[in-house]
Amino acid sequence: MIHVQHLTKAYEDLRRGRFLAVDHISFCVQPGEIFGLLGPNGAGKTTVLRMLSTVLRPTSGIATIDGYDVSHEPAEVRRRIGFVSNNTAIYDRMTAWEMVSYFGRLHGMKRDELNERLEKLFTQLRMNEFRDVPGSKLSTGMQQKVSIARALVHDPPVLVFDEATLGLDVLVARNLLEVIRELRQAGKCLIFSTHIMSEVERLCDRIAIMHQGRILDSGTLEELVQRHQEDNFEELFFSLLSEHEAANEMNAADESHIMEVAQ
Repeated sequence: MIHVQHLTKAYEDLRRGRFLAVDHISFCVQPGEIFGLLGPNGAGKTTVLRMLSTVLRPTSGIATIDGYDVSHEPAEVRRRIGFVSNNTAIYDRMTAWEMVSYFGRLHGMKRDELNERLEKLFTQLRMNEFRDVPGSKLSTGMQQKVSIARALVHDPPVLVFDEATLGLDVLVARNLLEVIRELRQAGKCLIFSTHIMSEVERLCDRIAIMHQGRILDSGTLEELVQRHQEDNFEELFFSLLSEHEAANEMNAADESHIMEVAQ
């Protein structure tokens, strides 16, 4: 459903020159699976997800959603993907119902189909009690539910959650994770990006650990623990990051030495 091969995003930096925000990463995600992208802030997770959702164009590499290329067939990709982040804007003057309905119409849904879908979503996400409340009066948790409904309204096969629990209280975050589990059971293909290890441990079928634009390792939690001989996932995570940073420092020192010798 999601296939990524050597995906890369480069930027030109006046001080550092060419900077790789995402450095030749590869992974696949199947229907009925939650794939976790775990990494500290700045690891490149959001850049990956923005490329998959066609907001950013890859510098190189290939990414397909349900067989459609994100670079060459962006409109088809957008029809098949729903994106939820922690900072999705809510229109103050639109009610929750009007907001989700508006995005359904943007996806070309017919009125009867859309109304049926809205009724189902507002019941599933427990949103009926605030369906007629304007965005300016919605709590943070209510706004996040509207964002989720907005991403789900056209019933896409692929869903992306980018740090979606950030800033939510414990109860709302717990409810969101339960919704994500239900979507997996419905056969959706899901990517869940976070820097919170406990969420990944509780939720994800497979995990990719990212740092400085690269995937350091990936697999099920059991595979990662066995491969690195570390029972504590938190220790495993920080050990991988430390090893990667040490290797980068050594490579930088070697390059500096080579340049000194050449001069």
